[in-house]
Amino acid sequence: METLKKIFPYSFGAADVKALIIKIVVYIVAAIVGGAVIGIITWVAGIIPVVGFLVGLLGGLVGGLVSLYALVGIVITVLDYCKVLK
Repeated sequence: METLKKIFPYSFGAADVKALIIKIVVYIVAAIVGGAVIGIITWVAGIIPVVGFLVGLLGGLVGGLVSLYALVGIVITVLDYCKVLK
């Protein structure tokens, strides 16, 4: 449990529905902004033939990890709000 609190510190402590919704929206916005930034970097680096391919590969991996982090953060937030996690 302590490990989850270190990796996902923002997911814990939603006291009411308003705080829960705000935390979920923050995770969604962070995933969208992170994906957009990674997409722009990948698109700009795509101009260079070989480097663009490698940056595109790395960008896809990092973008997937950002999305996965946001999804797991949302799940942990909901589980903490429902008092499933102790």
